Amino acid sequence: MATYNKKTVEDIDVAGKRVLVRCDFNVPQKDGVITSDKRIVEALPTIKYLMGQGAKVILCSHMGKPKGEVNPKYSLSAVAARLTELLGVKVALCADTIGPDAKAKSAALKNGEVILLENTRFDPREEKNDDTFVKELASLADVYVSDAFGAVHRAHASTAGVAKYLPAVCGYLIQKEISVMGKALTDPARPFVAILGGAKVSDKLNVIDNLLGKVDTLIIGGGMAYTFLAAKGYGVGTSLLDTEKIDYCRTMMEKAEKNGVKLLLPIDTTITDKFPDPIDAKVDVEFVNSDAIPADKMGLDIGPKTAALYADAVMGAKTVVWNGPMGVFENPILAKGTIAVAKALANSSAITIVGGGDSAAACEQLGFADKITHISTGGGASLEFLEGKDLPGISCLLDK
Repeated sequence: MATYNKKTVEDIDVAGKRVLVRCDFNVPQKDGVITSDKRIVEALPTIKYLMGQGAKVILCSHMGKPKGEVNPKYSLSAVAARLTELLGVKVALCADTIGPDAKAKSAALKNGEVILLENTRFDPREEKNDDTFVKELASLADVYVSDAFGAVHRAHASTAGVAKYLPAVCGYLIQKEISVMGKALTDPARPFVAILGGAKVSDKLNVIDNLLGKVDTLIIGGGMAYTFLAAKGYGVGTSLLDTEKIDYCRTMMEKAEKNGVKLLLPIDTTITDKFPDPIDAKVDVEFVNSDAIPADKMGLDIGPKTAALYADAVMGAKTVVWNGPMGVFENPILAKGTIAVAKALANSSAITIVGGGDSAAACEQLGFADKITHISTGGGASLEFLEGKDLPGISCLLDK
């Protein structure tokens, strides 16, 4: 974890230098119109700092999955337009990533000016971290700044490769991610409570294993809870069950006991006849104790007694990390458990960290985002961070 003490934009002289900044501008769009500019806004502090220091700023990002081919649907043109509005200066979009237009525009940059390269994934060599592509990209700049936390778990050319050829530091967004989450995992204020939800145990295997060596209490919810309940010998009806992971769950329960970690599982569950189709369809639900799920019913959310138990555990904590919903959050009737957890975090005086994806969406939709200490910008990256994995886009940066 010491590898997370990285140099930042403030530790390097950028005046008059061409600075390549990897951002995460993979924003949702409908008919070419950006529906949420959150990721663009989050990149602004780093961009504005560099402009203010007189750097020549070259921004780059991927958008969607164009599979290595130029596809107008995934162009960053709307992003360039939005950046122009937000920064109050013209941000020109290059017609290519490392081609003649990118080279000409980056060479012509004046101090404090900003350009945006076209989608890095329009070239198949980006995701392969191909060295010829890496060298061409690096040749555009004198310094590299990594600020796309959502992509640091990928060893691509623009996220890790260029650091071989340029002095590499992190921007403000990544600095915040690694300082807040890094401290929680290495030196947390205790009691330290982690809440894991989501559908499958298999997605969180290494996270559970890693956290059981760090937390005081581990709370399990979501679809993966039923595999734990099955490991306790309970019938789970037609609920989501990962039969191959029952033994693993048993081992984890033993590990928790051995480590003196309190492992909380649902004591009651919200059941219904079948999975809602469409996802937000009206469903009739009832609540049963977790050891009394009927054979023909499925659990799709934690029950009210569990929600109160989990909220209580959060209230007694000093550090809370949450990743993954407690039920089928997309359905308002089956979102109550997730909402209860989000509320508990919002009302807590603890340091609260929410890992990306559905948990982050829940906090934002409910208007609790400003009451959470830190909402991670990367789903996959924050999970791998919680696993204690080496993140290629961070380990490639210069140490302080």
